[in-house]
Amino acid sequence: MTDKTLREFSAPSIENIRTGPTLKTDNLEFELKPSLINMVQATPFSGKAHEDASAHLQNFLEISSTVVIKDIAQDIVLLRLFPFSLMGRAKQWFYTNKDHINTWAKCSKAFLEKFFPIGKTNALGGKISNFQQQKGETIPEVWERFQEYVLDCPHHGMEDWLLMQSFYHGLTQKAYEQLDATAGGSFMLLTLGKAKTLMEKKASNQGWSSCNIQSCNKSE
Repeated sequence: MTDKTLREFSAPSIENIRTGPTLKTDNLEFELKPSLINMVQATPFSGKAHEDASAHLQNFLEISSTVVIKDIAQDIVLLRLFPFSLMGRAKQWFYTNKDHINTWAKCSKAFLEKFFPIGKTNALGGKISNFQQQKGETIPEVWERFQEYVLDCPHHGMEDWLLMQSFYHGLTQKAYEQLDATAGGSFMLLTLGKAKTLMEKKASNQGWSSCNIQSCNKSE
């Protein structure tokens, strides 16, 4: 090793610049098109509390699925492209953990664990399981808000029938009565498919005043 002066030891060096994980490409060279890089850079993720890590991954995978490079595993393409979709704290996290996220499965799992922690999952799950209609909300409005909560936490783990029950039990007495009347007696006596059809009609305001259990049956 070449002797260094004390000043040289403390000076910035390219050796300290963090890069991504080493990828095994069997000595095959490949290029990421600038247009593809620009697409993933258009919606960067920085790791701030208000950002949705799950939605970011979904958007990233939608874009990256449009490219196939001959003889190069998709796993490698994803890992090479992913840091271009990050910025700030999130990008530094990626480079710091490069030795532990050398496959896409490990990377995506670690990314969600870091930026969609269990505490956030529990909080969003609580919004679903303890859902309540707000004052002044119509049934279409409250249904739309409930659907947003479900989308915000795609790994909520609740089955569709339980989601529908959580929604129904979170309604006001007046909304209960309106929904039961529209269902032709009791909303809870509908099958899951009929209940979904009813709510979709309500949300779109298509024939809601005349929609009853008979019309919902016909639409299935």
